[in-house]
Amino acid sequence: MTTNHLQPTTYAKPELMAPAGDWTMLRAAVHAGADAVYFGLDKLNMRAKAANFSIDELSEIVAFCKENNVKTYLTFNTIVFEEEISEVEEILIVAKKNGVDRIICSDLAVADLCHKHNFPFCISTQSSISNSLAADVYKRLGAVRIVLARECSLEEIKKIRTKTDLEIEAFIHGAMCIAVSGRCFMSHHLFGQSANRGECVQPCRREYGVYDTATDKSMLIGEDYVLSPNDLCTIEFIDQLIEAGIDSFKIEGRKRAPEYVSKTVSVYRKAIDLYFEGKLTAAKKQEFLSELETVYNRGFSTGFYFGVPSSNDYAGVNGSKATTRKVYVGKVINYYKEPKVAHILLESGKINVNDQVIIMGETTGVIEITMKIFYVNDNLSEYATKGDEVTFESSTLIRRNDKVYKIEIISNH
Repeated sequence: MTTNHLQPTTYAKPELMAPAGDWTMLRAAVHAGADAVYFGLDKLNMRAKAANFSIDELSEIVAFCKENNVKTYLTFNTIVFEEEISEVEEILIVAKKNGVDRIICSDLAVADLCHKHNFPFCISTQSSISNSLAADVYKRLGAVRIVLARECSLEEIKKIRTKTDLEIEAFIHGAMCIAVSGRCFMSHHLFGQSANRGECVQPCRREYGVYDTATDKSMLIGEDYVLSPNDLCTIEFIDQLIEAGIDSFKIEGRKRAPEYVSKTVSVYRKAIDLYFEGKLTAAKKQEFLSELETVYNRGFSTGFYFGVPSSNDYAGVNGSKATTRKVYVGKVINYYKEPKVAHILLESGKINVNDQVIIMGETTGVIEITMKIFYVNDNLSEYATKGDEVTFESSTLIRRNDKVYKIEIISNH
């Protein structure tokens, strides 16, 4: 899975699609090199607990993305109840009027309304499409793309590719669900918040035990989080996915942090581009894997691409295995465009020469900077502490009140 790719290719370059849960994530995705973004409104999408956008923001979202040659996909992928059909249609009309490129849906009612309004739509992974016959059914309904079931292997995808001319989209990175294509009832059963309505509180990520009523004793189930799978990561075999003829590579993570989006998009952008330049080596893949490990992850797995996941594909932790974390240290006071100098106030902690910092904001997105040379109170310095005002050169525009975070290596890694 870590073979070199050192020859130019004739395969078509796939679209790289990124998640956007809010404006910071959206700008981070675009600046990092995404070809498309997918996002939801404040209802009827599978990430209802993400920040999401309001319908009034659609025109601004589309305008920003079009300026950067990025496509916009609106997620409408929950189940839809009878009393919501008219509302769905109203939103679709507004979305089309504002120039949204496509709708991602799973409910046939939404698909039919898209067809009625001549609005291009994609069928979500929630529909568990795993063969070409099902693809043809959706094609007759008007679909332009299918998002294959996560349970499809690489070999199955290749077979489907030869039997349908619909665009094929597949996940390449991010969280996976223990349920079939994410159609889980656990959150609904325990907390009354349905995953199929985008409300999942992820009870599967916890550690579970068994209780013996006869002896009043309980035991933890081994050392694994038995309902919490590792994250999908395909960077080591991204070349094989390209050669399978997949049209769109999708990164999961609308509920994750902006730096996660920035890092994953930039890494996969570099990997895809290097492949088509004939420069994607095994060493580069390992370098990219290490980069991906620095942001939120539950450990990595190849998912179903090379067969059914094993017992080694459980997360083992309630949270992240990231090798780094961000720590808030201050805010941007000003940015001077002419000399391209940033001015920040350190409100917490300490910064040393060569530290990595992230500057983040709704308009800025996510900027990662190495603090090689900086000034404290106008004097060249090797460190800054709480209360210091720090200035440094930044070729990238940042804004007043952007937040500043220091990247720290987690010692237990």
